[in-house]
Order: sequence, then C-alpha cells, then structure tokens
Amino acid sequence: MFFDVLRAKPKYNIIIEQFMQIGVFSLPIVLLASTFVGFISTWQFVYLVGSAVSLNYLGMVVLKVVLSDLGPTLIGLVLAGRIGAKLAAEVGTMRVNEQIDAMTCLSLNPISYIIAPRIIAGFMMTPVLFIFGSLAAIVSSQVLATLVLNLPATTFYNSMHLMFRMDDIYMGLIKSFTFGGLMALCGCYFGFYTTGGAVGVGASTRKAVVAASILILISNLIISQMMM
Repeated sequence: MFFDVLRAKPKYNIIIEQFMQIGVFSLPIVLLASTFVGFISTWQFVYLVGSAVSLNYLGMVVLKVVLSDLGPTLIGLVLAGRIGAKLAAEVGTMRVNEQIDAMTCLSLNPISYIIAPRIIAGFMMTPVLFIFGSLAAIVSSQVLATLVLNLPATTFYNSMHLMFRMDDIYMGLIKSFTFGGLMALCGCYFGFYTTGGAVGVGASTRKAVVAASILILISNLIISQMMM
C-alpha cells in the first residue's frame, strides 16, 4: 500500500481536508496529553534524582526527555488511538458500503482519492503536532516547577543549553514523521481490506490501533538505537 501511495496522484483539495482532520482537529488532545507529560516529567525528576541532583538541571532533563523520546512516542500513541481508529472506521465503512467498489467501476483509483491523502497528511502533520506538543510539555513543566518547587523560570530555561544538541530535535522530528506514517498506514490498510460488514469495521478498527501501537514502539527503539 505504501508503494501504491508513492505512485498515486492524490487530489490536493482532499489532502488539505485531511490536514485539517488529522492535524488541526487533533491539536487540543495533543496539547492536553503533552501538558501532562511535562507535569509527569517534573515529578519523576524530583522523585528519582531530586535528592542527588540539583533542581537547577530540571530544564535540561525535561528538554532531553520530551524532544527525543517521551514526546514523539506519546503523541504517536495518542494519534494511533484517535486517528488510526478514525481512518480504519472511515475506510472500512466505505468498503462495506461498496463505495470503494463503485469508484473502481467508474475507473477512479481509490488509492489516489481515499488512501493517499490520508497517509500524506499523517506523515506531514504529526511532526507539526510534535512541535506544538513539545512546547506545551516544556512550558507546563516550567510552570509546575515555578509554582510548586519554587524554581525560577530563568533558571529552568537557562539550564536547557547545557546538554542541548540539534540531534535531539532531529530525532524527535524523524520519530514523529515515522510514527505518523505508520499510524495512517495501519488505519488505511486495515480499513481498506475490511470484510464482514459492520462487525468487520469494528475488527479492522481494533487491529489498526493495536498494529499501529506495536509498530510505533518497535520503530521508536530502532530509531533511538540508530541515532544514539
């Protein structure tokens, strides 16, 4: 299916529509999840190494964790549950209602009209969501540290440059790009090959979420090992 998408000629108006569906409409839940990532990262730092490492290094640790690992992985899993299931249900419903068969009879390529725009949007919009989510996680961590732990905001942000590397940003963008593509591919693949009517749509949705989640975790390990 991925190589079929590369050969397809998708309609740009459908791609823009999927940008809205996958990107813009997913922004609130991504910001909410990322905010709690910042909270959890702060408390984990205090719980694990708070007595051994100065709180002045909190910003550095949060930045590394959010950019390179926890941020893209959590966003990918959240989108797998929201977008992967949505795509599988949409495309699966088109299959059981014979809309895809009707397009084929009219000599319209369903890959170009249905699959390619969704997969392209998944690849392109997930890194954008990762950027906004990372900002939300960092700011939420700083707000919690300032209000609860009395850590000045200047100290939090100044510590970020101590171990900052551009490779951390590249790793986060590559991971989010990969996770977005895997999520969209799983949703479209299982939806496209749905069988068994309404029950089959439910089964395809479940399979898409499970497969996307497992592939995201596996690819996260592979990319981390390759870029370390």
